[in-house]
Amino acid sequence: MSVDADTVRRIAHLARIKVTASEVPHLQGELNAILSFVEQLSEVDVAGVEPMTSVMPMEMKKRVDVVNDGEIPDDIVKNAPATDNHFFLVPKVVE
Repeated sequence: MSVDADTVRRIAHLARIKVTASEVPHLQGELNAILSFVEQLSEVDVAGVEPMTSVMPMEMKKRVDVVNDGEIPDDIVKNAPATDNHFFLVPKVVE
């Protein structure tokens, strides 16, 4: 896959990056080099390779998944304009 000058300008516009006409050829070469490297990666045989999140085998620290009210429900809703049984009341906005 190759990137032309118009595509470089479009990418710059979408990224909200100001690119002058003199910078376009350099960026075009950079983007084409990146894309050729990515194409090389697709040639690597990864059959039988387990997905991993780190180079070191580790297990994520986990906490117990317990539902609670934070033990301060009155403090949480005290500044709300309208509440009912520790729930926020909001006006209906969809008909």
